Amino acid sequence: MEEQNDKEMKQSIDIHTDLYEFAEKIQQLKDKIATVIVGQEKVVDLLLTAILADGHILIEGVPGVAKTLLARLMAKLIDARFSRIQFTPDLMPSDVLGTTVFNMKTSDFTFHQGPVFADIVLVDEINRAPAKTQAALFEVMEERQASIDGTTHQMGELYTILATQNPVEQEGTYKLPEAQLDRFLMKITIGYPSLDEEIRILERHHTNRELTRLDDIKPILCKEDLLSLRQQLQQVFVEPSLIRYIALIVQQTRTSKAIYLGASPRASVAILQSAKAYALLQGRDFVTPEDIKFVAPYVLQHRLVLNAEAEMEGWTALKVTKRLIDKVEVPK
Repeated sequence: MEEQNDKEMKQSIDIHTDLYEFAEKIQQLKDKIATVIVGQEKVVDLLLTAILADGHILIEGVPGVAKTLLARLMAKLIDARFSRIQFTPDLMPSDVLGTTVFNMKTSDFTFHQGPVFADIVLVDEINRAPAKTQAALFEVMEERQASIDGTTHQMGELYTILATQNPVEQEGTYKLPEAQLDRFLMKITIGYPSLDEEIRILERHHTNRELTRLDDIKPILCKEDLLSLRQQLQQVFVEPSLIRYIALIVQQTRTSKAIYLGASPRASVAILQSAKAYALLQGRDFVTPEDIKFVAPYVLQHRLVLNAEAEMEGWTALKVTKRLIDKVEVPK
């Protein structure tokens, strides 16, 4: 019995030591991002949370707010293999997944990997491609594998898709179906910078002194660090009252009069995993109600379909979600 207690104590000390070291690296990573991108601290937190929780991210924002730059920078800092796919109306599934080519020398077929085979894959303007090409990502996003010509090709353990879309321009776009939206762990909206932030951006470009080239940036984390921390997600403590708190929040989306289609149990699991990942990023091995309140709106907003009346009144899924969360009593 005493040996068992000593073993558990040693494991607890090791976990806290690892979390402390990881928290220091995360802060270094955030500081480095701040040298390239002004502001967007919450976006960076959500992006790191989603990657740690092993989920894909949908990033929405108008052109010019550094969506692509942030994705490239994140891949560089975690030493991940990066790939970018520009979705266009004429893009075919084979352009994304790859194709099998006949080799004249060997008289055999050779598979040429498409750009989807990387650690961090940026899918720019995902709603520009037709449904057939969008559907090609379904299996890749859910199963972390691609079946091509009867052969299954596995993706890497860190595999993450960052998809962007423009919320304003709808001409020549194909709306993502709910089934595919549900594959994204989070939807993150990147808005305009504040006045002070925009002034700092202009000053950087005017003086050209503080601009940092991506080629000069060195990795701060390695893939092994992130994969090791992912394994610790299962050891993050969540009180039963917080499990119930998550369930009550999701139940609210199914009973609200403003919502036509509520969130599924997959959303409940996504909130749980995201809250545990966010807790780890804060250097903790336990979840608090604040962790849940922070991640829940971004896990839920793209999974909800508002009714016509709510949309006509100017409500957004994010506003409705935050309002529903506030209705649920926070566990003491």
